[in-house]
Amino acid sequence: MDLVSGYKGVVGLVFGNENSASNEDSYVERLLDRISNGVLAEDRRNALVELQSIVAEGHAAQLAFGAMGFPIIMGVLKEESDDVEMVRGALETLVSALTPINHARGQKNEVQPALMNTDLLSREAESISLLLSLLSEEDFYVRYYTLQILTALLTNSPNRLQEAILAIPRGITRLMDMLMDREVIRNEALLLLTYLTREAEEIQKIVVFEGAFEKIFSIIREEGGSDGGVVVQDCLELLNNLLRNTVSNQILLRETIGFDSLVSILKLRGSTYKFTQQKTTNLLSALETINVLTNGGSEADPGRDANRLTNRMVLVQKKALDHLLLLGVESQWAPVPVRCMALHCIGDLIAGHPKNLDVLASKVLGEEQQAEPALNSILRIILRTSSPQEFVAADYVFKSFCEGNIDGQTMLASTLIPQPHLMTHAPIEEDVNMSFGSMLLRGLTLSETDGDLESCCRAASVLSHILKDNIQVKERVLRIELEEPTPSFGAPEPLMHRMMKYLALASMKNKDGSSSTTSNLYVQPIILKLLVTWLADFPSGVQCLLDSRPHLTYLLELVSNPSATVCIRGLVAALLGECVLYNKSSDKGKDAYTIVDAISQKVGLTSYFLKFDEMQKSFIFSSAKSSQSHKPLTRSAAASMEEIEDVDENVYDQKNKDHPILSSIFNSRFIDFVKRLEADIRENIVDVYSRPKSEVAVVPAELEQKSGENDKDYIQRLKSFVGKQCSEIQNLLGRNASLAEDLAKTGGNGSSQHEQRVSSGSDRVQVETLRKDLQEALHRIEILKVEKAKIESEASMYQTLAGKMEGDLKSLSDAYNSLEQANFHLEKEVKTLASGGTSTFPDVEAMKAEAREEAQRESEAELNDLLVCLGQEQSKVEKLSERLMELGEDVDKLLEDVGDDMGVPGDGDEEED
Repeated sequence: MDLVSGYKGVVGLVFGNENSASNEDSYVERLLDRISNGVLAEDRRNALVELQSIVAEGHAAQLAFGAMGFPIIMGVLKEESDDVEMVRGALETLVSALTPINHARGQKNEVQPALMNTDLLSREAESISLLLSLLSEEDFYVRYYTLQILTALLTNSPNRLQEAILAIPRGITRLMDMLMDREVIRNEALLLLTYLTREAEEIQKIVVFEGAFEKIFSIIREEGGSDGGVVVQDCLELLNNLLRNTVSNQILLRETIGFDSLVSILKLRGSTYKFTQQKTTNLLSALETINVLTNGGSEADPGRDANRLTNRMVLVQKKALDHLLLLGVESQWAPVPVRCMALHCIGDLIAGHPKNLDVLASKVLGEEQQAEPALNSILRIILRTSSPQEFVAADYVFKSFCEGNIDGQTMLASTLIPQPHLMTHAPIEEDVNMSFGSMLLRGLTLSETDGDLESCCRAASVLSHILKDNIQVKERVLRIELEEPTPSFGAPEPLMHRMMKYLALASMKNKDGSSSTTSNLYVQPIILKLLVTWLADFPSGVQCLLDSRPHLTYLLELVSNPSATVCIRGLVAALLGECVLYNKSSDKGKDAYTIVDAISQKVGLTSYFLKFDEMQKSFIFSSAKSSQSHKPLTRSAAASMEEIEDVDENVYDQKNKDHPILSSIFNSRFIDFVKRLEADIRENIVDVYSRPKSEVAVVPAELEQKSGENDKDYIQRLKSFVGKQCSEIQNLLGRNASLAEDLAKTGGNGSSQHEQRVSSGSDRVQVETLRKDLQEALHRIEILKVEKAKIESEASMYQTLAGKMEGDLKSLSDAYNSLEQANFHLEKEVKTLASGGTSTFPDVEAMKAEAREEAQRESEAELNDLLVCLGQEQSKVEKLSERLMELGEDVDKLLEDVGDDMGVPGDGDEEED
């Protein structure tokens, strides 16, 4: 072989150079020489026996055999197949050479000769073909040792062996034939096929084509179902390998032998109280098969969704749900891992399947007198179990039941009726007679008396599923009011306010150390999840939360509390963001602007947005998706019950101190929801913070004098309007400066790609907001320019009209003066005539007096009309002058120019006289 020289080098490295070779090395070499060149058959057989014995005992002999023995042993198998004893001895020697030897004093870095020998043998495709051909031999031990060798090769070099077997005609067929052999060989072949089908999709399809399903369930029935031994476990592991990621194999199983044989494994036989370790493992393996079928296959397969729904429907039709309820809900004597897995399978069966949802909702458990709905029993598990993992599994059932099930949510919410105080605090055993809603409200409020908030947070998790994406249910639950422990001391309290009270109480417990249990590590996050779910797209909930001023104060303190976990601070930030995003209030102190202003002053926008970034990088959020997938249960994983027992509550993220249970409660859907919510919150907060507190539209109508409004009020209103505009502009500029400062800080904090991505998104939002503000300011300036031009045009028109009126008044004054002079001449002439004697003329004095009175009446009437017009025009000129002064124009200079142009003399006083 090509690698023999290389292995000689390894032997020399371990044992020294060739001159200092060990006695084992020399002995192995002599034995191989006797096998290869011996004359007597008996001597050669004895040499094989001795070689097998020495190789099985020491590392040095295994190394020496790997360096020199493979060509000789493989030659024996190929050329002396008729000599059964020689073939047996050769195969047994190969088994010893490939089996690790564990010595108590072995060093960690010591060379592992068994692994090296496995690598050497698996490189030769001819060797694999030769071994597979031996499976057709009649001798039992030949087949048995051959399977052991193949298993050893597959354990240490799986990819090479898979490729080699696929390249050999009928290689898989020969292995499948071994499943119908004697029990020992069948078990070895089963174990070999289990290893062989874990990752190789092509081998899986060939195995299924060779009738693997029928043979697997036949063996399970022979071994006694779930009460059987490790062979049943191996059969179920092989079955799961064949079904896990292949839709076609699942369809073939469903349409050929069906799911009846699988469901029958879940049926408890004999004494249901006896759960041995092997029976527990067998049930877990069967439950994993149910889980594989409900998942439907690989995510990349286009037929996965349809196959998943069909599998769930058929499994429920085959009464799988009844057996799962018996294992997970009714059989409280069953081991915790079995109950948890059964509950998880129930959740998978009903998720997204309306008919199965109705089936579960109608299920009744227990005897006739003690019968109750299955959902009530599952809720009782959530509230009473001492196992966090069982709580998570039962909570998953309600998540699956409520997801997208509006009718189911409404049905559960309809039972949420507060009970009298005495009934609410009755002994815990009396909850058997309660409705679902009463039991849930009792769990939400029970912690007030016993000082334990865990039942409250568990009930809060169920309530969050009931409220999710259902506005009608949110409104209904918002109207629920709870009585105080002493009703006379106060009015009923809204349920949302009670949740805020427990949130603060949990924080106090953690701070003073009065409650040191690790359950408090997930009480606050679960209550916060309820509140975040409740307030989503629900303005009425935001209004209710803000009705109590201390709520906002506490949340602002909690979001910046360094002793709180990263997850808690991030969820509080999301809750505050919802108070802005879904805030429709116009009341001062509760509107969106007030909340944003409080966040900016108490926390700072940069620090506030950073809470989201820290939460996204936390262990809980980064591991939420991966935690949903189940780790395949193998023989090695189930060898110890420690692998399937409940999680250790003392193990949690040391950096952020988040409880590992949160990675299951915060499922991928909630994580995605928070991420979408974060983006909306960032954009909305920047928008609220950057616009004026009270928007005022600048329109020409604001500058017009209202009917019935005197000049003083009109001028005062204009001044107030301008002052308000200036205040808004200054406030806007100040906030823009603050945003620019936060933007600069955020832009400089780019230590990771995630931070840069989040910062760039926030930067784009802020830049876009500033750009909009600039456009609005420019538009406002253009409107003011148009208004100024219009006012100047009207002022010029009124000035021209005033000049014309002054000209008419001057002409009237000249006519009046001419009339006075004519009257004077007439009076003089009358006096002259009177002095000359009697006159034949009429009474001149009377006529003169009458003419004077008539002329005076006409002159006064005309003059009064002109003075009224002049007064009106003068009033308009004064108002326009004041407006021009506000716009920055020099009014006196304009009037001088008008006076010079019109040529009006400065005789105003004479005119008034």
